[in-house]
Amino acid sequence: MAKQGFLCFVLHAHLPFIRHPEYEDFLEEDWFYEAITETYVPLLDSFEKLINEGVDFRITMSITPPLISMLRDELLQSRYIKRIEKLIELAEKEVHRTRFIPEFHSTALMYLDKFRKCRYMFVDKYKRDLTLGFKRIQDAGNLHIVTCCATHGFLPLMGINRNAVAAQIKVASQLHKDTFGIKPNGLWLAECGYNPGDDEILKENNIRYFFVDSHAVIYASHRPKYGIFAPLYCPSGVAAFGRDIESSRQVWSSFEGYPGDYYYREFYRDVGYDLDFDYIRPYIHESGMRKNVGIKYYRITGAPLDQKKPYIPQKALERVEEHSGNFMFNREKQVEYLNTLMDRPPIIVSPYDAELFGHWWYEGPLFLEYVLRKVYRDSRVLELITPPEYLQIYTKNQMAIPSYSSWGYKGYAEFWLNDTNDWIYKHLHEAADIMVQLAEEFKWGAPSSLVKRSLNQACRELLLAQSSDWAFIMKTGTVVDYATKRTNEHCQNLFTLNNMIRRNEIDINFLANLEYRNNIFPNIDYRVYL
Repeated sequence: MAKQGFLCFVLHAHLPFIRHPEYEDFLEEDWFYEAITETYVPLLDSFEKLINEGVDFRITMSITPPLISMLRDELLQSRYIKRIEKLIELAEKEVHRTRFIPEFHSTALMYLDKFRKCRYMFVDKYKRDLTLGFKRIQDAGNLHIVTCCATHGFLPLMGINRNAVAAQIKVASQLHKDTFGIKPNGLWLAECGYNPGDDEILKENNIRYFFVDSHAVIYASHRPKYGIFAPLYCPSGVAAFGRDIESSRQVWSSFEGYPGDYYYREFYRDVGYDLDFDYIRPYIHESGMRKNVGIKYYRITGAPLDQKKPYIPQKALERVEEHSGNFMFNREKQVEYLNTLMDRPPIIVSPYDAELFGHWWYEGPLFLEYVLRKVYRDSRVLELITPPEYLQIYTKNQMAIPSYSSWGYKGYAEFWLNDTNDWIYKHLHEAADIMVQLAEEFKWGAPSSLVKRSLNQACRELLLAQSSDWAFIMKTGTVVDYATKRTNEHCQNLFTLNNMIRRNEIDINFLANLEYRNNIFPNIDYRVYL
């Protein structure tokens, strides 16, 4: 029986490229290690369970080039193994410590099982490289992997230099092919940042579709006949899929959505701060600075942080089952209503940051697993689908130009261009101009090995400087000094390399040090800027 509508889950998996071999224990690297344990391994585990059960699910996932690069980096892989083994050691101690504290003991056992499974999957099953796991799910036909801008560059604020925008797409596309065996046909624009005309660059790189926030479609150049429930074709022929507001808010919002339920695990209370210093000392930062270690014994509760009640895993599991059923019910009712207004089945595009599932919302991967299973087995209304599958069924779609937009605060560029971060753009634009000039000057002939290495490293430095994460951090006010340093250092590195190349006085030690520390995109070719 034909279904009445389609549900398209999209997970955006991204972290900024943070790799510091010069430090033994670098605090911001923890973002990566936490995400492996709390998000990427649990998602892989859920996907594998569904496949083993015969659930023919569909899910779309962007895995960004910086994240791919970190997942495949030998140094970070070895450091993660040390981290997970320390967590296993701590969890074993916690199982012993809580043996006479029943309200915590079952949770301690839960963490020990989780950490041991993470180590097994990371080390034994996927030989340290989780991209192999995602490729396996892709090759099984259940996971559709798309790419993103090379370093999550916010394209609307790079449009002054078309070559720089194109380089972000070219580099990303090549790394994706090298990793997953096929060239991407879809792309997640960093921060959903769309600037009219950028789709022409996507077309040149064989990208067939991308995602935008809802208002990009609603305020398109022509009124969308189906609203956000069908894609638009840009004049280039590239399709734009709009985000569904209702389903996004229901999962994303900690105030209106499921993650704020009082029985789910509290993120902000961690044993790294709660336990005796001498006991927890081996598991926090080497300086003695307390930090989250990932073991949390309390639930959200609806009370101040020091008055939280103990987390009850079984109760949280019951809430996951209830919420996953509610989510499917709401999408079915949404589709049934839309069917009274449309002459084709609607597609509900539900995109989320992947790290919401597991990291911020501990029960998130299980929720997603339950929804995928329920829709496949129980729904007579919904069918899970990916964007290319939809475009194969519905080859004719309305043509219009989506509006300039993002999914950031107020929907445009304000979060990445304001009085906290506007100073960076004159440097980024100058750096991009220099890189294009260098590529133009060295496009003919064969530069020496040293010059070519310098040109390629200059590309890496520019791309890393362009990451939208640095402007984002400056606005949020979290680790501003670090974001400022990263922007300044990458720009300065490019300027220094440019001067060395032009004077033909390349400092090989300086170059080698940059290649070692900032080793993203090992196969990059500076001619991507032509």
